[in-house]
Amino acid sequence: MNSNYPVDLMDADAATVSGRKRGDLARTPSRDVLLQAARQVFAERGLEGARVDDIARRARVNKQLVYHYFDSKDGLYAAVLEHVYKEIRQREQELDLSRFPAEEAMRRLVEFSFDYLAEHPDFVALIADENAHGARHLQGSADVEAVNRPIVELLAETLRRGEADGVFRKGLDPLHVYLSIAGMAFFYFSNIHTLSRIFERPLASPPASAERRAHIIDFALNAIRAR
Repeated sequence: MNSNYPVDLMDADAATVSGRKRGDLARTPSRDVLLQAARQVFAERGLEGARVDDIARRARVNKQLVYHYFDSKDGLYAAVLEHVYKEIRQREQELDLSRFPAEEAMRRLVEFSFDYLAEHPDFVALIADENAHGARHLQGSADVEAVNRPIVELLAETLRRGEADGVFRKGLDPLHVYLSIAGMAFFYFSNIHTLSRIFERPLASPPASAERRAHIIDFALNAIRAR
């Protein structure tokens, strides 16, 4: 037995693997623990640099569970991607934007989009890494489209309300509006170190981040306001 693993957790997980069906395993806490550990390791090292042994060690479970739950390292990586998309989409729904006038709702969404990436650099790292792999893990996902559709629907509804109120321009494509909002924040955080160096500005500092946040909010709202 590998001494790096706590004996009680190793024994418990081994019993789980041998004594339960796959459907039962999907409902055990160890799966969530593995997802969280894998999220950290994949964000730090990328798919190619991450090792199943390291993920299991960080999760403090037997590495057999990785293969039992997810079949392979690539399967685990795909599950992490689905998990992080579900998380951000759930947080967007929790904003409950329908409670606010259209322009305030849009302001809150732009603020959230920036703040979420600022608070979750692992999300930025994971999405950048999957793009480097041509999104091949998401290609096989049965859920990814349904998970991400609500953000475009939310924007479409908000834009319709703003158009009806005379505060937003007519004919705005909600997908393009989303891509613009998300793209401004994602580019900033995914390139913050190189941008800081080439322009000799400490863009990762709190004052610079606050300045960039204010600019993106102002820029996004001015782009969609009725003229």
